[in-house]
Amino acid sequence: MIRWCRFSASALLFSFLSLLLVFRYAYVVLPLVAAGLALLCVLFWIVNRESRWRLDREDGAFLLALLVFAAVWLGDVWRTGVWPVGEGNQGVGLPLWPVLAALVLVAWRQAPPRPGFWWWGVALGAFLAGGLAAYEHWWLGRWRVGNGINAIPFGNLALLLGSLSLAGLVSLSSARNGLRLALGLATAGGLLASVLSGTRGGWVVFPVLALIVLLAFHATRPRWGRFRGSMVGLVAVLVAMLLAMSLIPGVPVKGRLSQGVANLQEYAGGDAGSSLGVRLEMWRAGWQLIQARPGLGWGEGRLEAQRDAWVEEGRFHSGISRYDQLHSDLVDTFARRGVPGLLSLMALYGVPLWLFWRHWRKSGDDQTRALALCGVLIVVGFVGFGLSQSMLRDVRGLSGYLGLIVGCWCLVKGRCRSVPG
Repeated sequence: MIRWCRFSASALLFSFLSLLLVFRYAYVVLPLVAAGLALLCVLFWIVNRESRWRLDREDGAFLLALLVFAAVWLGDVWRTGVWPVGEGNQGVGLPLWPVLAALVLVAWRQAPPRPGFWWWGVALGAFLAGGLAAYEHWWLGRWRVGNGINAIPFGNLALLLGSLSLAGLVSLSSARNGLRLALGLATAGGLLASVLSGTRGGWVVFPVLALIVLLAFHATRPRWGRFRGSMVGLVAVLVAMLLAMSLIPGVPVKGRLSQGVANLQEYAGGDAGSSLGVRLEMWRAGWQLIQARPGLGWGEGRLEAQRDAWVEEGRFHSGISRYDQLHSDLVDTFARRGVPGLLSLMALYGVPLWLFWRHWRKSGDDQTRALALCGVLIVVGFVGFGLSQSMLRDVRGLSGYLGLIVGCWCLVKGRCRSVPG
């Protein structure tokens, strides 16, 4: 049973990573299948007492962060009677997703996926995202690509998959040439998809992610200094490649940057109707909502009602009423669920970040350190993305974050048991 559960976990993790941005319903189909199989495995182990549970204090902290975030969100739904719907009414069950993630974590800790499925899944997912973006932009003539979904989460997730590929390329000193080539192509594919999506927030976050990878490389340099020259050269090539992608005629980078500057000038002049102007107005409204009710927040539905009432009074631009969120996970969560919501969000970020960083710093195994580095990049990436977009209120954003951190954590802990010392 353990072997079957481990194989299914590996296959589902690979499928989730590779299809998240390619198959439109991968964000919901694969997690539900994973949760269903996880429940069957857990029930079988409970009934048959097949083996001892592998959960420890670190797992308990991870599970607590997931369940507290879900509990606070569900408590908000209970007090208001309103469920979040998300873009296109696709996010009705969002508050329950961390519970499903906790169930999958329990099962996958007992039968963890194999690391190879992670690396090949990340590589294929980033590469396919880049290929799809190129097809949409140069063949279909779309200025901003997104595979039929919001271009912002598409570009952010593609960039993150490319960054994870870069982490594997730099960190896995014993990887075979085939995997190295795949990770190199995937890094380029993820960056290309981000560039063609026109997602400006991701371009701000990428230098931070690249710096973390370089610092991690520098810290491990004494172990495999012979790779230093080639890796530094590779990173330089990737940076040059990113700049080259940005300068290709027709690519939205220059236009999006120019548009951002013009939007700021318009907003300073009193015109808040532009894309960036409306976002700044949402943040301004969010801050006033927080000041009015910092304790428990306004709640699902009530936040939108108060915001729209202020719009009718002429306090904010009417464009902010088109959205069901405030374009910032931090601002939206604080304004909607108050201090408890803010603390639960900090735990959802902070607990995994601390645990991944701890394993990266203490482990003496290259594979474990590479996986732990990926965990750090995932959390830092979503923190950065969430400053200018409510990624955790987006169906693919929340699914992507939970799937990535849970899968990566189970791999890290699985390596800890298999590596001596």
